[in-house]
Amino acid sequence: MATDQAKAHHVGEWASLRHTSPEIAEAIFEVANYDEKLAEEIWRQQGNDEVLFRAFDKTDEDVLTWDDKPVERKNV
Repeated sequence: MATDQAKAHHVGEWASLRHTSPEIAEAIFEVANYDEKLAEEIWRQQGNDEVLFRAFDKTDEDVLTWDDKPVERKNV
């Protein structure tokens, strides 16, 4: 099983490749229980409420990015 540090590195790289905020990527992987295939499916949906709630809980930022598209906290 991967360590937390390895998971964090992988998720960060995954987020960067997809032009997605690390907070959103981390939340996607949490919802997908770290299943990369399921995470990819969730990412393609762009707008999963559970993911967005979790992502904004991880930061004080008011705008995050999902596939280069801004997502505002006030719209979640």
